[in-house]
Amino acid sequence: MFIFDRDQDIDHVLSAWPYRPGALQVRMVQTRSGREVIQMRVELGILQMEVEGRPDGTRPHGADTYLDYLLAQEFHDPDRFQLTAEDCEEIDREFMQFYHRRISWLAMHRYEEAVRDADHTLALMDFCRRHAEDPQWLWSHEQYRPFVLFHRTQAAALAALDHHQPEEAINRINQGLEQIAQFYRQHDAEEHWEEDELVQRLRELRETIREDFHVGKTLAEQLSEAIASEQYELAARLRDELRRRQGQDK
Repeated sequence: MFIFDRDQDIDHVLSAWPYRPGALQVRMVQTRSGREVIQMRVELGILQMEVEGRPDGTRPHGADTYLDYLLAQEFHDPDRFQLTAEDCEEIDREFMQFYHRRISWLAMHRYEEAVRDADHTLALMDFCRRHAEDPQWLWSHEQYRPFVLFHRTQAAALAALDHHQPEEAINRINQGLEQIAQFYRQHDAEEHWEEDELVQRLRELRETIREDFHVGKTLAEQLSEAIASEQYELAARLRDELRRRQGQDK
């Protein structure tokens, strides 16, 4: 049945925010109830996402996210746990929802929130890796791990720059590069590591930070080099200095 209700008409919203092909259009708005939500303009309308918990605002089985629900099930019965077809469908939905919110946070330069959502996606991938029985379904998500790690690393580095910590930004890029390298090693694809565009972009960002902020080798990089060259006394001194700095940052 067709019901005409002016309150449900969003023509004025769409016309005031025209869609631009090829552009990621996101914004933060306040609802009538006073809460903030993210809106993403897409070709056929607007996606609206909550800023906390699951982006669609639901609480699967009373949990904050479907991952939280699955982790609770795993905790209560770790030996017998296995993913059902319904679980896989819900996981697919949650991956997509967190992807949309993650790229929205990045577009709005909300880097710490982007890191948080990337961590959720990586934890969901880890859960799938522990319990998925269908290798094709598992790979349909696992293949995007380097992409999620790229987003997380980029966001973590830019968050450090927001806090005026260029050396920490470089360390976070190095950590992310190592995580991506580990993915390639696990899948016996190390020959593709150097040619990965995401790896190249992170390296470019790292060197741009070095140049713009006049940062040489970080303490963490010096420590790695000292260990690799078996300069253990130097490594011990560098390790002590790192611990001292980390204690000051707390």
